[in-house]
Order: sequence, then structure tokens, then C-alpha cells
Amino acid sequence: PKRTARPASASRRPGGQRTAPAGQETASGGQETAAGGTRAGAPDPRFENGPLAVVDVDADGNVLAYCTGGLVLDVPAKSIPALVEWTLREAKLGQPKLSGPGKDADPLLVLTEAALERYGLPATLTDAERGAGRIPESHKVVKQLARAEWKLTKRGFGPWARIYRPAKGSERTCVQLCIPSWHALDARHWGGVAQLPPAELARVLGVYASRVMTPRGSTAVTGLELMTALHPPTRASDPDADGRRHSEHNPGSLGKDPVDPAPCEAPDGHPLLKDLPRFHVRGPQEKLFEEAYDWARPMTDAECTLRHLVGIDVNMAFAAGANGLTVGLGAPTHVKNPVFDPKLPGSWLVDLSHVDLSRVKIGKDTWTDLDADLLPSPFTPKGDHPEGPAWYATPTVAYAVELGYPVRPIEAYVRHENGRYLDGWYQRLRDAYLATMADLGVHADMTPEDFLAAMGGYRQRDPELAIVVSAIKATVKGGLGKLRERPRGEGWRPGEPWRALSRPTWRPDIRAAVISRTRINLHRKIVKHAAFTGQYPVAILSDCVVYAADGESPLDFLPYRDGKPLPGGFKLGINPGLVKHEGTQSVLWGEEVRERFDAPELNLARYIKDGTVTDADNGE
Repeated sequence: PKRTARPASASRRPGGQRTAPAGQETASGGQETAAGGTRAGAPDPRFENGPLAVVDVDADGNVLAYCTGGLVLDVPAKSIPALVEWTLREAKLGQPKLSGPGKDADPLLVLTEAALERYGLPATLTDAERGAGRIPESHKVVKQLARAEWKLTKRGFGPWARIYRPAKGSERTCVQLCIPSWHALDARHWGGVAQLPPAELARVLGVYASRVMTPRGSTAVTGLELMTALHPPTRASDPDADGRRHSEHNPGSLGKDPVDPAPCEAPDGHPLLKDLPRFHVRGPQEKLFEEAYDWARPMTDAECTLRHLVGIDVNMAFAAGANGLTVGLGAPTHVKNPVFDPKLPGSWLVDLSHVDLSRVKIGKDTWTDLDADLLPSPFTPKGDHPEGPAWYATPTVAYAVELGYPVRPIEAYVRHENGRYLDGWYQRLRDAYLATMADLGVHADMTPEDFLAAMGGYRQRDPELAIVVSAIKATVKGGLGKLRERPRGEGWRPGEPWRALSRPTWRPDIRAAVISRTRINLHRKIVKHAAFTGQYPVAILSDCVVYAADGESPLDFLPYRDGKPLPGGFKLGINPGLVKHEGTQSVLWGEEVRERFDAPELNLARYIKDGTVTDADNGE
């Protein structure tokens, strides 16, 4: 039937369409309005109702599907198999592919508790079901699907169930479900989104879907899926002599087959290491350990005379670290005594203990003297000075050369097949972040003063859009974390493969390179700042740096001249790689906290945001 928008009081018919309350409607499938959540660009008639719908039951018992842009569809389906059929045949939900050789996104249905009850599903999972991540195969809804010849993926009918029939040609027949009351939307990243009314929930998920992609699972899963959606493993070949096309490797992708890491890149328990003694602990000469900073030092007497501790935080630091980074695409090649090449991604065994931070290069031919005791080493996450040969990713070794010190690798695992695999991923997430922050009143072209003012209380301007910002940031960190996913239960024993190893996107070397570059980017700014101002950080946690200052604002210690920042140093702004104000506490607070815990090197960056000292660390 033809779908036309009509008043809510009109008689319903299968596939009928209604609009949400006044003020929420947008043109179906039209240009994206500010924070509206419908797709930008020319509408695709196949997906004219958007990427997803929230299915709910109203007070009169009618099943409704709330789409993006305020659109509401009547749902005639009386069972889950019928709901899947209706979604694929009539709902016009989905999202066009992000890359030429890619696949269109499957429609996503979000089921409220009322919808679960209507379709015979439990409102919540039992402890046993939550542990298994699914309802049992004996459940009547799972049996209904099987009778209707629908299949479930290996993860079964869980919070992110995928219901499909095998593809015929290029046509996919698949619907993704999201069940918030089964904890599909992690509150650490999605806040209280699961408690929102259906239209508001559709708006939040719709904005995320239109700017990032239709969620495929947790933010971490979606972050990883976005990499694959932008670089599908295969593409159609040119026609052969008979005019037929075949599937072939897509250049610039990770391919369709997993590759083994180098032994130094393999996490503990990996099958490559199964011959190691059971309780053997690998040191830096055996194991690549590229992680984010967790470093602090006691304050100097001069710093104790200042009044405040001011934390600054790098926006989307790991996304910025991925931008323009050349990473390996294929398997590593082992070489002995190689000449270091900063353009070649890989892992290098090299002694960097001779790098002296008290005298370093900060320009092409400019050397400067620094107080090395007040700086962390750029080469280790804890900031400790290296004591001998250790494994490092390419960006870390390249930074030693940049600081003016020669390097002589002992051996390396390098990847000659390489490329800027994460550029498109970074650009899409950057654009999503900047567009959503702009909707919240924070723009990329603001003066430092206006930027700090705009960031104050930005979440309160539109709490729902603030949830989208959190989800975008979690997509970055979670997606990179998935590149080195560890075993998750599954009865795993050390030395055995685990599920994630079968993915071409299980690539600990790429994660290490991004973290290495992010940490080095931060250290470079710290060195530039120290050389120019004589100020040194008191604590660093991941992407947050704390300085002692006389005033409460970052502008009280960041060296701006005529509104312009120190070249190569910290710059206030919303773009990835620039910094925002994380929080300010008093120097007395810092000293009291360290005294209370008898920890002169307690990392104050962990608590600078609101001053509350807990054991929890959300990584922000």
C-alpha cells in the first residue's frame, strides 16, 4: 500500500504511516536537519523510512514502529517471524552501503518491553540466560523462527539477535534486533537511553546511525564493523572472457582471511606461545607493550606554591592517532639487524635507553635542554626509562630518531603490504563527532574563550544528543580495543585459539601502532610546552594531562599570543587532537589525597574531573 503521512486518528491499515507529535516531523528520507537523524543526501527509495525503528505497543494495544524524523508506522505483524517479513517487505528500513564494494546495512528493530511482551519474549533475561547471552533454543519464539525457515547467527537470540535467510545473489535477507531491556545498550556508553520513550530512543539511535552507521552490536562491535564497511574484504572483479565477474581481494582492505601476529605482538595465551613454560612472564625483550600513559610524579616545591591543578584532555585522542597512520595490511616479515625505516609499519626490537630527555631536538636543527626528571619517558606507558632492548611499534622508534638519537634495531617484524587503512574510519567518526558537538553549540572555529564557555554544561543543552557524543567516543576506543580482543569465557584455555582469532580484523599490531602514535603525539606536545614555558606535567592518564597553575583555567598556563597557540603545543578546540578543559582541583586537594593514601605518585589525572577519589576509571 502507498504510504502517506496522515493524522494519528486515521484508521490504520498494514504498513500505514503516521507522524509523531507536532514539531518532530521531518521530510521522510530528506536532508538531515540539525540533530534530526534522518539520512543526509539524496534519499534512497528502498530505505525511505530511515535505518531503524523502535517497536512499541500503545495504550490501545496497537503495535507501532517509531522511525527517525518523527515518522510512525503501524505494524500489522502478530509474531516475530511476521515482524521480520513485514520489515523486509514493507517497512522500507535500512541504510545504503558506505563503500562501493560494501553491503547495505540491514534494518534494525529496537524492541521495547511492551513489544517483547506482545511477541512472547521475556522483558528481562534470567541470570543463566544473561551468562549465555541468549534465550534457550527451546523457547517458543526461536521455534517459531525455525518453523518459518529463518535462521539465527551463532550468537543465538540475544540482545543483538540477527535473523536471516541465506543470501541469494546480491540480495540479503536479514533483520537485526536490539533489545535494550536485555542490556543491549551498555549504560557506560549509552547512558539512560534504554529508559527513553520510543520516539526519543529512535532519534538518538537514528542520529548515531546516520552519522556513524546502523549499530551492529555494542559500540565496540560497531567500531570494528565500521572499519570493514569502509574497506570490505572483497570486490567484484572485471568481467572475464565469458563476461562473468568473480569475487577478488579488495586492495587496501585486511582481506577475508586472518593473519597470525608476530610472536612479540601476540597476547599471553595465544597459540603461537603455547610452547612457553606455563608461568613464564614475558618481559619487554619478548613482548610488545604499547599502551596509553598512566604516569605521575611528586610535585616540586615550586609547584606546591601554586594554587591549582588543571587537567586538559585531548579530544578523540585515539581517533586522531589513527588519522594518516600507515598500518600493516598483510602478514609480517621477520628481518634481522634491519635499517630502521619510519615509513614501514611493524614491531622493532631496539635499545632506546641512550635517548636522553635532558637534551632533545624540537625542530630540524634546534636542540633544547629539559629537566628529564620531570618528564615521563615517551617509550613506556608507565613513563619509566627503558633499561635495554625492547619491542616497539614504528611510531615510537621514529620519535627517538626525531628527538635526535640514532637507532640500531636488532630484529623486526615488518609489513611490506601496508596502507592508511584507518583514514576513512577516522574521517567518518570525526565528522560524526563534530556535527553532533555543533548541534550542542560547540563549533570548530571558536576562540579559546568562547570554546571553554561553550563546553561548560554542553550536555545539558540536549541530553539526548550528549548520549550520541558518548557513544561516538566509545565507538573509537571500543573499535580499537576489538583489534586485540581477548577470550571471553567460551571455555578457553591458554594455548588454544579463541573465537576472535578467526577474524581478519583481529590485528593487535594495528592497535599497538595507533596507541603508540597517540602516546607519542601527546609527548611531543608536552616537550614543546616544556621547552617554551618551563612547565612540566604532574600526571598523565591516557589522554588527560595535569599541570600545576596559578589560575583555574587552561588559559592560565597555555601560552596563547594574540589568540594563537604555541606551534606544535596544546591548542584549545573541539577538533580531534586538540584539547578541552577536563577539570580543576586545588593543589591542597592533590597533596591531601596523596597523603591520605600514602601514595606520593598517585595519578591525580584519574580524579581531576570532579575530585572524587574512587577505584573506578572510565578511561576518559
